[in-house]
Amino acid sequence: MTQPATASSPWTVAVLGPGGVGGLLAAVLSRAGHRVICVAGEETARVLREDGIRVRSGVFGDFHAAVEADTALREPVDLCLVTVKQTALDAALERIPPEVLGDGLVLPLLNGVEHPDVLRARYGARSVVPATVTVESTRTAPGVVEHGSPFARIALAQPGPAAPPEGFGPLAALLTEAGVATEVAGEESAVLWAKLVFLGPVALITTRYGIPLGEARSGSGRREELAALVAETAAVSRACGAPADAADVLARYDAFPAATKSSMQRDAEAGRPLELDAIGGAVLRAAARHDVPVPVLTRLMTELATR
Repeated sequence: MTQPATASSPWTVAVLGPGGVGGLLAAVLSRAGHRVICVAGEETARVLREDGIRVRSGVFGDFHAAVEADTALREPVDLCLVTVKQTALDAALERIPPEVLGDGLVLPLLNGVEHPDVLRARYGARSVVPATVTVESTRTAPGVVEHGSPFARIALAQPGPAAPPEGFGPLAALLTEAGVATEVAGEESAVLWAKLVFLGPVALITTRYGIPLGEARSGSGRREELAALVAETAAVSRACGAPADAADVLARYDAFPAATKSSMQRDAEAGRPLELDAIGGAVLRAAARHDVPVPVLTRLMTELATR
């Protein structure tokens, strides 16, 4: 199947992992008139087939969207959103067989910088659209999503030589028309590292000490530790060819509400698996490749791994 020439033509979209992010995107795309197939475990798929997705959002409003649902993809689609946690990625991908997907685009909205290569190896370089999402959205029950942030933004990497001839413009238009501000931004490494430099330090600090962002950025000694971790991560990003400004990252932290918690911290509080390897582990591996010293990151990762 080939993607429609314009975003205004209905697309068929699979959503692998209809949780907080995936459920929100599935709902807004369905409301925009696209056919949406959610791919999930048996119980979640049953609930979505029967009840659809209910969204509570200050941006999109409170609404209900009907979706299809199954435990595996059984037909080609124009687009497959991959919105599972990195810890569940390998098992989840078994639900999307490459031979069934066809030539549909694969849009992964995961944390970290290493997953695009995993997806390219499975689905081919032409299919994968590296991207990041910026949103706070939580699944409170199967088919129930609370969107808490006053924004939902997606940054797509610029098309590489293997990308479709039409580029990613139709995809950006599709998402934007559904209400998700989407742009084709910079080169892949720059797009992915920009999020990791921001996300990684606050995720690791808040999770290690069990404190909200306000305490991490101003508590006794914590500001200095957070700043050192940001500086290390930014140095690794620059070594990978992606620009990073540590002062800008700290200023962005200061603009967030003091009670903000990272998603990793919330996972730790709920006893869910942590994306330590995708976030901190990816930085450690890149630091080793480029011989960048990261003593604060190394210590925090060791302490988190032994908790």
